[in-house]
Amino acid sequence: MKRMFYPLVAGMLLMSSAYVSITSQDWKISENHSIEFISKDPTGIFKDFKGTIKYDEKDLAGSKFDVSIDVSSISTGNGMMNKKAQTEEWFNSEKFPEIKYTSSKIEKSETGITLYGDLKIKGTSKPTKIKVAVKNSGDKATFSGTFNVNRIDFHVGHKSETVPDVMKIVFEIPVTKK
Repeated sequence: MKRMFYPLVAGMLLMSSAYVSITSQDWKISENHSIEFISKDPTGIFKDFKGTIKYDEKDLAGSKFDVSIDVSSISTGNGMMNKKAQTEEWFNSEKFPEIKYTSSKIEKSETGITLYGDLKIKGTSKPTKIKVAVKNSGDKATFSGTFNVNRIDFHVGHKSETVPDVMKIVFEIPVTKK
């Protein structure tokens, strides 16, 4: 009897440890994403957005967002303004080619999830909380939301009467399971 019991217990332990090791699902960012910045002036979009999204609503502790925007993909609808945004005074895209967000914690919220993490712009990192609405339908999902960024906190440009300090960021990120 003891000989049968030990293999049974070992098998049960092995099966339960395999169950616990299930991790969050990897998602591929679709090309029809939208990252907009809105203020009195300027407004525009960033065209290039990439990164890694691991998400499972049942495993938020194992979920993570590690995404970036190519600064040179800025589009304000004004070629001169796009070029100026690349300069040392503004984004300094030669030295800091990406805007990066890395989550450190994800919590469930009323409308989806709340990301806690670091936003890094122009070499400066700041803790940033982002509320995200999640629409999930099987192999597809969309993460969307709005948050504000004070550009002066990240040394993007300087105080000005013509360019507001605070930019509203509006995003919609459709994804598919890998």
